[in-house]
Amino acid sequence: MLRDKNLVPLSRQHQHALALCVRIDRASPIADSDLDAWQAEMAQKFRSEISVHFAAEETVLFPAARGLGEVDPLLDELLADHAWLRNYFAHAEARRLSAEEISHFARRLSDHIRAEERGLFERLQQLIKPEDFATIGAKLDEILKDADESCALPSDATRLRRPPK
Repeated sequence: MLRDKNLVPLSRQHQHALALCVRIDRASPIADSDLDAWQAEMAQKFRSEISVHFAAEETVLFPAARGLGEVDPLLDELLADHAWLRNYFAHAEARRLSAEEISHFARRLSDHIRAEERGLFERLQQLIKPEDFATIGAKLDEILKDADESCALPSDATRLRRPPK
């Protein structure tokens, strides 16, 4: 289904986060010598974009969806995911994650994003009237203006390398 224009900014941020997940997956298993660099990148991504993204969803989108009945259980799951992910981002900020935990984080974040895109967003586009979506979109834009969507370049340690031939 074509994404409603009012959800496009959130979907764009999902793409940015998925790119990090893919890079972590391709780099796995992450060498102990690269753990700090990966965690620094995760923490930077949270500070610059994901924290604002979560705030937009939790203060605008999720409350607008709450009460539509069938999406309430999914909203509960997504909010629980946000709490879990915030905890992992905090551990990344403190440089307390192992290589296995970073890989687990990437899988969980990827699954979370897919649940929002394929579950919540698809269903909301069917349930919410266009004029209500316009109001939601304006509120989302107001919060998301504080997110830094610049492309952060990977460090030498987190840059993916071609495998030797």
